[in-house]
This record gives sequence, structure tokens and C-alpha cells, in this order.
Amino acid sequence: MVVLGLVLAGLAALLHVYIFWLESVAWTTPRARATFGTTEDEARATRAMAYNQGFYNLFLAIAVVVGIVLIAAGSTGAGATAALVGTGSMLAAALVLLLSDRTKASAAIKQGTVPLLAVVALVIGLLAG
Repeated sequence: MVVLGLVLAGLAALLHVYIFWLESVAWTTPRARATFGTTEDEARATRAMAYNQGFYNLFLAIAVVVGIVLIAAGSTGAGATAALVGTGSMLAAALVLLLSDRTKASAAIKQGTVPLLAVVALVIGLLAG
């Protein structure tokens, strides 16, 4: 179950790297604007905020990757901590999005489902092991 949790955590990290790219690199492009439902003017006006927010997503992904590497190297306690902090924060951010703006429910579900599954699988795997 730990392996499944790590695979899911890795997928969550990849998703958050993609979100980082959309927010911090491609924010004003048609692709990012379509993804986030912003106009060209809105994207230009919120570029600095999105740039900053994208890095939060990148840092969460890095924490998860560090956790995966540490667990693979045999440091289960430190690795599980990093992986759970990263995926748990991803899940918490999705919940904040859902609770703060119900019109963003679809985005929150997309953002939070894989981290939720990763947390559940990791916790069950660690408790069973």
C-alpha cells in the first residue's frame, strides 16, 4: 500500500508541477487563460499573484518528491513526513478552494483527488507496515 501511496503522491506532484507551469510561466497564454477562465486583461492584472501562487505549487511538489526519494532510500519516517506534508497541503489547498468558491468545485476536485488518495494509501500502508 505504501508503494501505491508513493505512486499517487508522485502523480500529485506532477500535477502540481503542471499547475506551477500554468501559473508561473504560461499565465497569460490562451491555454492558461482557458484553464483558469480568465480574460487577457484579468491575466495581465493578476500575473504577479499567479506567479507567486505557482511557486507554492512547485514547492509542494518538491516536498513530495523529497519524501519519495527518502522512503526509497530507507528513511521511512522522514520520507513519510515530507510526502504527507506535501500531499496533505495539496489536499488542504483544494479544500480551501472548494469552501471559498463553490463555482470552483470542479477545479478543487481535480486538484485534490489524487493527493487525497495518496494520503489515504500512505497512512494505511504505514500503519499496516
